[in-house]
Amino acid sequence: MTLLYQTTFKKIGRFAREALEDNMLITFKEGAPVDLEDYCFIHSHGELQDDVNVGDIVKIDQAEFIITAIGEVASFNLKQLGHITFRFDSATQAEYPGTIHLQGEVPQQIDVNSVLTIIRN
Repeated sequence: MTLLYQTTFKKIGRFAREALEDNMLITFKEGAPVDLEDYCFIHSHGELQDDVNVGDIVKIDQAEFIITAIGEVASFNLKQLGHITFRFDSATQAEYPGTIHLQGEVPQQIDVNSVLTIIRN
């Protein structure tokens, strides 16, 4: 198992949880533009070790989600901005260039100090 990325959520924007109701988790590293911060889970930016691939696993605390599709700029955005939209819809084609699609139910509990990890088996 290879650790590709790890970060800790430091702040939850005012409207960030509303996106979860639409099966989305939107992240941005600390220092996000103010107009975006309200909609994001803000994290201490980790270093992405390799581009993310279909089949890699996203963990949020103990919950695991298999990546089913990746937008063409998702790895770049994660590496540079810590900005990703995770969609919990099991799609096999990326809806938008900066989206990573996941298999599994939307996590119900994401808090400050929750840890997001991306691993490869």
